[in-house]
Amino acid sequence: MRVDDGDAIKVGDLLFTVLHTPGHTRDSMCLHVEDRVFTGDTLLIGGTGRTDLPSGNPEQLHASLFDKLLKLPPETRVYPAHEYKGRETTTIGDEITSNPRLQKRDRAEFVEMMNTLNLNMPTHLTEALRVNMSGGSSVSDMLAEASARVPFMAFDSLCALVDARPNDLVILDVREHNEYLSGHIPGAVHIPRGQLELRVNLELPDPTMRIVSYCEFGKVSTLATDTLRQMGYARAVALDGGFAAWRAQDLPLEPGHA
Repeated sequence: MRVDDGDAIKVGDLLFTVLHTPGHTRDSMCLHVEDRVFTGDTLLIGGTGRTDLPSGNPEQLHASLFDKLLKLPPETRVYPAHEYKGRETTTIGDEITSNPRLQKRDRAEFVEMMNTLNLNMPTHLTEALRVNMSGGSSVSDMLAEASARVPFMAFDSLCALVDARPNDLVILDVREHNEYLSGHIPGAVHIPRGQLELRVNLELPDPTMRIVSYCEFGKVSTLATDTLRQMGYARAVALDGGFAAWRAQDLPLEPGHA
């Protein structure tokens, strides 16, 4: 649901008012309901959201705080996105009195303070911004969803199959070409993950085959196996742990071929 400043969202008997509070990011918002407000990263306990990330703006944050949030009744309970030293809630009045950043009430002083915080960049920043701004899936979300849909095979089971080499088995290496050339599980067919959809009909013409896919650490192969099963390869499984674990156990390797 896309909302604008001042819109109301009804949840049961509760009516949440949307407060557009840009500054931490341009789409930051707070939700005010009765005697409390959920402030996200705009107002924290003893702090505020940073403004040095893409679409952040200290002038906008000053306006969001002093012209909007801090004009709520002082007894309004504040529930920010992050706890602070074991505390999960505060009040508007307490933050006006004790929050160090809110003591810089003058816009110019506040902007200078925010511009000189020199904070470290958070990890996975690009992905977090993409997911937050687009509503798309993160890599961890995609992996979790794929893992819930595909079965896995243990090393011992695959070792037994490598030795027996049944006619209906395909071991599929979905790593990059140079990784395959450096050594792979004996007898493995190589299709890089990025070419899987385009080459699968040629390389794997029989959808009834049992396919065990692997990559270096088991993540790319999980996504590849999920794709294969969606394409009709109902017996496709992923190797649990990936090739790195196979190599660490000194299991048989086969040199690559150009």
